[in-house]
Amino acid sequence: MVVAAERTAGPYRMTSKRAGNGKGDGNGNGKGDGNGNGNGDGDGKGEAEGTMNVQRVVAVDWSGDKGPGQRKKIWAGVWTAGAGRVDSGGVRLEGGRTRVEVGEWLIERARKTPRMVVGFDFCFSFPEWFVKGEMGCGDAPAFWELVAREHGERWLGAECEDRRFWGRPGVTGNGKRPEEFSGERLHRMLRATDIDCKLAAEIPEAERAARIRGITPKSVFQIGGSGSVGTASLRGMPILLRLREVGFAVWPFDRPALKEDRPLVVEMYSRLNTGAVHKSNAEARAAYLLKKRKEDAAYAALPRGVMEKARGSEDAFDALVSCMVMTARRGEFAALKTPRDAAHRVEGWTWAPGIDRRRSASPFVEELGDVGGAHVAGVGELAVGLSVDDLATAVDH
Repeated sequence: MVVAAERTAGPYRMTSKRAGNGKGDGNGNGKGDGNGNGNGDGDGKGEAEGTMNVQRVVAVDWSGDKGPGQRKKIWAGVWTAGAGRVDSGGVRLEGGRTRVEVGEWLIERARKTPRMVVGFDFCFSFPEWFVKGEMGCGDAPAFWELVAREHGERWLGAECEDRRFWGRPGVTGNGKRPEEFSGERLHRMLRATDIDCKLAAEIPEAERAARIRGITPKSVFQIGGSGSVGTASLRGMPILLRLREVGFAVWPFDRPALKEDRPLVVEMYSRLNTGAVHKSNAEARAAYLLKKRKEDAAYAALPRGVMEKARGSEDAFDALVSCMVMTARRGEFAALKTPRDAAHRVEGWTWAPGIDRRRSASPFVEELGDVGGAHVAGVGELAVGLSVDDLATAVDH
C-alpha cells in the first residue's frame, strides 16, 4: 500500500491506494479497490466487509528532556489490530527514541495502518489570550509554527526575560509563579480544558473526579518544577506541526477522518487514564498491574515482557495504561465532536474516556464562554462558576 499526501483546503490529507477488489476475510487477507476502500492489506488489518475499525492505537508518554534522557523517558504503548489476543489485537511497549524519531516512526506506521489514533500527554496549545491576543496567531497550528521557528527554545532558555514562563530560576526571577498569575488573574495561566479535566471541584461525574483528586492542575507556562508540563509541550508542538503537514488530523483543530484513512492525533491526560496511583513507586505500579490482571481479561492477555517494562518504569507504565484505555475506547474517536467556539480551536481540548457520552465538546464549549481569554464573567468568578479562592486552593495544594 502506498500513502500519498494530497493538498486540501487546510492540512494535507493522507490517502491510501490499494490494488484489489475491496474485500477482506477478517484475517488480514483483504484486498483493496485502488480507492482506499479495501478491508485489509495482509498486515493483520482485515475486517468484516462494510465496517471500519481503528487499525492501531499509540499512546505516547512524552518528555521535554533536551538531551539523551529523552530516549529513556519517552515510551509508546502500541495496540495493533489482529496482532494478538487483547480484544482482537496485540499490545507492546516501545522506547529508546527521541522526539523527532517518534514523529518519523509514527509517519511510517501510518503508511501501514492509516486508521491510527495517537495520544500525546502534553498540552497542544496555550490560553487564547496569549496565542491570539499577544502572539497574533489565529489558531493553534499557526502558533506551533511560531514556536518551532523562533520562540520555543527562547522561552525555555535561562536568558528568557519573560517572567510568565516560570518554574526555574532565570535572569528575571527566582522561578516562582509571577504576580500576573495570582489572585483574580490566576485563571489566565490555565486553558479551559485544564479546568474541565484537572479540577475535581468542576467535574460532575464522581468516577472521573476521583481519578484526579489530589492532583494539582499545572499550567503550560510552568517550565520547571514538579509536574511541569510547559517544557514537554513547547518541544512537542513542532512534532504536531510535522505530523499535520504530512496528513495527520489533530483534534480538535481538524475533524476526525479515520474513515477516510487519515490518522488522528489527540491530547490526552495520563492521570485520567490511570486513576489514582503512586506511579513513581515500583511496588505501587506492580500492585496496580496485578489488580488489573485479575480484574481485566485484556490485561491478563498481555505478554510478560510488556508487564515487566511497565513495572520497571513509570513512563512505560503511563504509556501502557493509556494505550489500554484508548484501545478499549477506540470506537469513540471517529465521532469526536469539533468545538464550535473559536477559543477552543486556539486552545485545544483534552480527550478523556467517554467524552462524547459525558457532554460533547461543542455545547460544553458554548457553556464555558471565554474562560481561556481575558474576559471573566463577573469580578472574582470564572465563567465556569469556579471561585478564585477555590481555584487558588486547587492550584496551590
